Amino acid sequence: MSDRDRIEAFLEMMSAERGAAANTLDAYARDLTDASEFCGGHLTTASGRDLAAWQADLSARGMAASTSARKLSAARRFFRFLFEEGDRKDDPTAKIDGPKTSRDVPDVLSREELKRLIDACGEDLRLKCLVELLYGAGLRASELVSLTLGSLPRRKGARWVTQDIIIRGKGGKERLCPLGRPALLALSEWLAVREDSLPEGSLARGRAEPFLFPSRGKEGHLTRRRLGQLLDDLALAAGINAAKVHPHALRHAYATHLLQGGADLRSVQTLLGHADIATTQIYTHVLTDELAELLETSHPLASPSRRQFSG
Repeated sequence: MSDRDRIEAFLEMMSAERGAAANTLDAYARDLTDASEFCGGHLTTASGRDLAAWQADLSARGMAASTSARKLSAARRFFRFLFEEGDRKDDPTAKIDGPKTSRDVPDVLSREELKRLIDACGEDLRLKCLVELLYGAGLRASELVSLTLGSLPRRKGARWVTQDIIIRGKGGKERLCPLGRPALLALSEWLAVREDSLPEGSLARGRAEPFLFPSRGKEGHLTRRRLGQLLDDLALAAGINAAKVHPHALRHAYATHLLQGGADLRSVQTLLGHADIATTQIYTHVLTDELAELLETSHPLASPSRRQFSG
């Protein structure tokens, strides 16, 4: 019972039975391979002490607590699989405490910064459509670049009949994301010229044809890496720190601005495709921080003169 064979069997199960996405499977493969290498190729027979030592080694290598926690989660799933398959009668991860992690509050782009980004797109209709969809629908980078023409709202001539796009998110789960007028307009403008971006050659064109953002690459669509590069260049053009402008930053802005506008947490959870509302609740901390700052700077009882008087 080699580690490689059992890891491959585990990945096949996660793909076939759980519908795990390719990115998720790649992460599981990397994490379990790391554990196997630490255990000398004997992960399937590792003890709790072995795995605790592996976690300590991850920390010694300078890995973030969140990364160590993710790797431990992969190991827990793997040993649960071995137990269910009858390969083991115990779970060596049961008594291992995961590293304590804290979720950083996202550094949210302001509405003014979003406007500068969109203005900086200029006549680049593809880039403008990418930004409008990231911000106007809160899409993940992988969801955006793999959008197909079949997932778009229905049109009758030049008029949109519906306004929802169909998103296939994590685990293959589908959700509907409504688009506002700016996003629909950007989408219309890009579709009008999209044909010009299709690659030459029947094979490459055939791969790219189904996708909203076609590419000559082997996947047939724009890559996440290229999307990140485009946003870096756009941030520079807009005079914004590039570290603040990435696909997930626009998703953060989408969620936070919805909550600021009065949307309820459950609705935002549905729109973002979060399985757990605790993930969505991170955005409420942003609002709490803003309100605290507003109180500090605007409330009469918090003014310097009032504090001096009360002292």
